[in-house]
Amino acid sequence: MSPPRVAVIQFPGVNCESESALALERVGLEAEIFRWTRAATELRDYQAFVVPGGFSYQDRVRAAALAAKHPLMEVLGEEAERGKPVLGICNGAQVLVEAGLAPGGGGVELALARNRMPARTGYYARWVTTRIEASPCVFTRHLAQGSLLPLPVAHGEGRFASLHASRLAALCRAGQTPLRYATAAGEVARRFPDNPNGSQSAIAAVCNARGNVLAMMPHPERAQDRGAVGRSVAGEWGERRRAAVEKDGGEGEGGGPGLLLFEGLKRHLVEAR
Repeated sequence: MSPPRVAVIQFPGVNCESESALALERVGLEAEIFRWTRAATELRDYQAFVVPGGFSYQDRVRAAALAAKHPLMEVLGEEAERGKPVLGICNGAQVLVEAGLAPGGGGVELALARNRMPARTGYYARWVTTRIEASPCVFTRHLAQGSLLPLPVAHGEGRFASLHASRLAALCRAGQTPLRYATAAGEVARRFPDNPNGSQSAIAAVCNARGNVLAMMPHPERAQDRGAVGRSVAGEWGERRRAAVEKDGGEGEGGGPGLLLFEGLKRHLVEAR
């Protein structure tokens, strides 16, 4: 039986499609870069979708606003309604939020607002710690609640926000925030830089109620190798990185923390067959 097919959707300005496709292939899925020039109806031939990071349409107007209106997104929404998994990473997360696919309560409910950081503004990149929360999310539900995953962030508009502050709190209670920023000790990150953008309730990712659509700001595809884990990362993954680098003569081979989310997708697709 052939492996499930995953479309990696490339809008103009996207620049993380190759890394995302590689991560999918490493866990045993068949990945194909699907460019915006193709007929939207061809998306129906795939079992899952990834909308990767970058700067779609140069982030004109605001991040992801134009990509969210592309005809591809209408078909993607229909396939998500059928239960097919959709993962949006960084700019891809912004696309899913702008298109109303996440959190999926009807219309556009949230925004990825400009970072709020003390004494600085704009684009910010660093390794952060994320904590796995109880959630129906197909990408994370195989992971132990409370486990910590170091992942890199790189964005200027990554703060989950809502016109109604109670909406984000309600999403947390409903299990629709499967990843939250945390300290190295596993506590919810209240302050910068552990919370890198000022996101309310330290929300790093939002999923729909069904759990098949995930919009996340950290980049798991950039953390698919142990050797890629930042030198500053402490804890279990820091130790794994150091051990792998010593064993492999500096290469640090072996799966990194970000690969676990793609493995979650593989598990779900195999179980759904």
